[in-house]
Amino acid sequence: MAKHYNIADLYEMVADKVPTRSALVCGTQRASYAELEQRANKLAHYLMEQGVKAGDHVGLYLYNCNEYLEGMLACFKIRAVPINVNYRYVQDELLYIFDNADMVACIHNQEFTPHIDEVRKSAPDLKTFIYVKDDSGCDPAVIGSVEYETSMEGQSDKRDFGERSDEDLFILYTGGTTGMPKGVMWPHKAVFFAAMGGGGWFHPDGAITDPEQIAGRVGDFAIVGMALAPLMHGACWWYACIQLLAGNSVVLNPGRSLIGEDVWDIVEKEKVNSISIVGDAMAVPLLDALESNPDRWDLSSVFNIGSGGAVFSESKQEAFRQNFPNVFISNSFGSSESGNMGFDGGGKKGQGLGNITKSEFMSVITDIEGEANRHVERGEMGIFARSGHIPVGYYNDPVKTAKTIVSVDGKPWLLLGDEARLEDDDTITVYGRGSNCINSGGEKIFPEEVEQALKANPEIFDCLVVATPDERFGSRVTAVVSPRGDAKLTLSGIQEHVRQHIAGYKVPRELHVVDDVPRAPSGKPAYPKALEIALAGTHKVE
Repeated sequence: MAKHYNIADLYEMVADKVPTRSALVCGTQRASYAELEQRANKLAHYLMEQGVKAGDHVGLYLYNCNEYLEGMLACFKIRAVPINVNYRYVQDELLYIFDNADMVACIHNQEFTPHIDEVRKSAPDLKTFIYVKDDSGCDPAVIGSVEYETSMEGQSDKRDFGERSDEDLFILYTGGTTGMPKGVMWPHKAVFFAAMGGGGWFHPDGAITDPEQIAGRVGDFAIVGMALAPLMHGACWWYACIQLLAGNSVVLNPGRSLIGEDVWDIVEKEKVNSISIVGDAMAVPLLDALESNPDRWDLSSVFNIGSGGAVFSESKQEAFRQNFPNVFISNSFGSSESGNMGFDGGGKKGQGLGNITKSEFMSVITDIEGEANRHVERGEMGIFARSGHIPVGYYNDPVKTAKTIVSVDGKPWLLLGDEARLEDDDTITVYGRGSNCINSGGEKIFPEEVEQALKANPEIFDCLVVATPDERFGSRVTAVVSPRGDAKLTLSGIQEHVRQHIAGYKVPRELHVVDDVPRAPSGKPAYPKALEIALAGTHKVE
């Protein structure tokens, strides 16, 4: 059978090249390339036995674990589509994604059984459940879930699947315009080149030009890379794929939260070479641990610390340089919709979020209502855009797809939503989201969704939500509210109520109580004025 730019095809060729090399480490879990291959084959056969077929969607509702990547590979092997489910979601959000994603199967941690039981009626085609054991005590029998290891008993570990395609889908769910998750539909070939470097991150010849070249890109020695974000996020998921398709070793953080001391313990133990973080939210606890524990660890194995997906401030980059004088620090731009958009060249320090080089695939395009989209002139602002290897759209959302993928000069371009300016030297300075989207520690938070949750509180009359600066997370969710009648609002009180409707990371961290929430005469929200109130601090309530 012909080989394609399909992640399963590519992984299999790499696994054949270095079968005994360490592929994956997560706490006490370890797997070589051959072991990961064999276990993925067994799981793939079980899924097929349950009726999962090409194009079907399989949920991955898991904490970091080897089973996550085994599940991913098993899906790709049978041309099914893994769906990342954010384990922080509460009922409303889970209801939405289980309904929107059209899942037929779900691989989940045992402790999530009650959550699935609450929402599975919204997914009538969801029939197959496989659980990874934990000490939660939850009863998986209530949803008819089969234990993960049991599902593979008696299954073949042979690679006897049909031919795959460049166009098989990799769907990554991320925040949408309503605040609910949206599934970005990536063909395998497009995501391989746009987000995974086309097999060229660790080789001087760069990206491959034929699928069967992938094994030749495998180095003589494995680079040990650690992705600190949860696998449910694209930043970690894609980094893990980059490592696996290069024959390197992936180290995952088994902790449910990021504790700096624990991370450095793992880095020392596993002799990690490269660490991937998501902005300042991860940089701060790592740096704090180093400062509090001088000379505690031997971190001489580290040669790269890279960030993507959130603001990685120059001060935090400099702090890493002080701790690691000979380490390469990188700051990349990108998103779930775009893959990697390049690295900050540092040419415009102090302006925007950073600066990258313009190319035939990277540009700035106008997005003015009533006008045709066009490339901006030098010195003009517009929207950061990508062409070439791009997604085909959002799953079950043609309206959002039409707004995001536009045609300019007969070529499709993906509008990323980040405002940018084309400089006189043909570089691009990126300034961030033109909308009101809040990026807190790499998590996308939409004000309208938080406002709806706040308004469910009978003591709140009106509200707006804005982003205010936060040293660790870049931005914090801040609520400007007006009470109903004589209600006495407290931050802890509104937090407790809001947690019933939205995930914890979306809950306001700061509260300002005013007589009237600022709005335009039309009734539309006046976000700039609300931000002024929040930054002034005169109405802050604890």
